[in-house]
Amino acid sequence: MFAKAFRVKSNTAIKGSDRRKLRADVTAAFPALGTDQVSELIPGKEELNIVKLYAHKGDAVTVYVSGGNPILFELEKNLYPTVYTLWSYPDLLPTFTTWPLVLEKLAGGADLMLPGLVVPPAGLPQVQKGDLCAISLVGNRAPVAIGVAAMSTDEMLTSGLKGRGFSMLHTYQDHLRSGDKSCPPSIAPLALDPADLNEEKVDPALQGDMRGLALEGEEEENGEVDQACGEKSLSEASEDTSAGVLSQDSPDSKTLQEQMDELLQQCFLHALKCRVKKADLPLLTSTFLGSHMFSCCPEGRQLDIKKSSYKKLSKFLQHMQQEQIVQVKELSRGVESIVAVDWKHPRKGSVLDGSEVRKIIIDYAKKNDLVDANNKNLVKMDPILCDCILEKNEQHTVMKLPWDSLLTRCLEKLQPAYQVTFPGQEPIVKKGKICPIDITLAQRASNKKVTVVRNLEPYGLDPCSVAAILQQRCQASTTVTPAPGAKDSLQVQIQGNQVHHLGRLLLEEYQLPRKHIQGLEKAPKPGKKK
Repeated sequence: MFAKAFRVKSNTAIKGSDRRKLRADVTAAFPALGTDQVSELIPGKEELNIVKLYAHKGDAVTVYVSGGNPILFELEKNLYPTVYTLWSYPDLLPTFTTWPLVLEKLAGGADLMLPGLVVPPAGLPQVQKGDLCAISLVGNRAPVAIGVAAMSTDEMLTSGLKGRGFSMLHTYQDHLRSGDKSCPPSIAPLALDPADLNEEKVDPALQGDMRGLALEGEEEENGEVDQACGEKSLSEASEDTSAGVLSQDSPDSKTLQEQMDELLQQCFLHALKCRVKKADLPLLTSTFLGSHMFSCCPEGRQLDIKKSSYKKLSKFLQHMQQEQIVQVKELSRGVESIVAVDWKHPRKGSVLDGSEVRKIIIDYAKKNDLVDANNKNLVKMDPILCDCILEKNEQHTVMKLPWDSLLTRCLEKLQPAYQVTFPGQEPIVKKGKICPIDITLAQRASNKKVTVVRNLEPYGLDPCSVAAILQQRCQASTTVTPAPGAKDSLQVQIQGNQVHHLGRLLLEEYQLPRKHIQGLEKAPKPGKKK
């Protein structure tokens, strides 16, 4: 409802009689609140304003603002708490949990689809269609959105958690922002009985996802940090964490600090590649860390900048700026933002062939119990696979993929590259697909045929040297000219049909694979003997 800017009609101080009526309405709407809590929410003497506005779709909404913070809003005579109120009363509404990745879609105005829910060991809260519900993120009980249930809990389970689950009304990232708080507090999830975690109803893969995708710290929205409230930025929160992140028993001989440096760079590059768009810039560095880098952390590992050699996010970003990958500036006092990204900067990474990619995907699916128990040919999509291979319109609808489709999609998402090896030299790796050497015949003046060969350079062949050899062997004139439509590439032209000489040179002397040469079939056929 507040995903886009709204138009304010009026903003007036509340009258004493209206304040008392509002208290009574809150008590009736939310009986779980005690008298003291209602008095705390709607104080008797502090400033309280009534803001009447029109949402971008034309809905007339009344917002109650206390101390600069929107605490309640009213739509069609129904009273709703804001997420800022729910941070003080997190158990006021039935709360459902989703992944951090889903929050961006909700903030953009999307409804919450049932495949985006995380089912806790205790099961989903019991609600009826039309009930007001809160949405929180994995690892943090502080609500980040509120919405109306589109179906009852029983209907959700009967549907197999498919379809639209909640019509969203408000998120903490929308235009109904808080005056003194812009990011949710960290509220620990309710403690679970260890015995409950061993029940058969708990999906082991789900437990791993819940542990690995815990929400870290807080997120800045307006680029300002309220030091008076003692709130910490994301980078500070990440530095204060003391949880273990890497196993001491790692078969890798690298130190924990070296492993964390690699994980930090991996999450950084993955976030730039898959999560950040040009339109998002400038982007607060704290938002980049909390909304993008943390969610790119592989399952079973936890990103902790304090355990890296950089210790602070700002130092790491300074290093990335020295590498000319990003440009960071302090747009407001004490708040840094990423203002530019070199999208064409060569990213470091190992080269993998198709068989290695397939093995990695298969091992990942088996390790995380993603193979469908009822149909071994299907693989369940977890958040990481969804983020890597599914399109935006598929992320709430595609729950499983066949093995062949999964592997094909993974290979298509990777950047193609090729490697050329010459005797006595280090292999040369280049990005993109290697084009075959192209041999064609063309007609010139007086219907004379010429042989044209292109794409010699990727195979380490000098067009001028090839032209000199062919001129001597074919006893024909040769020329070297720029190849049309190809930058910094030359083509060799030989008078007459010289495909058989060219084929012998490329196949026998240079020993190039035949599959990388096209046009050899155009060689002249030998004449019949009389």
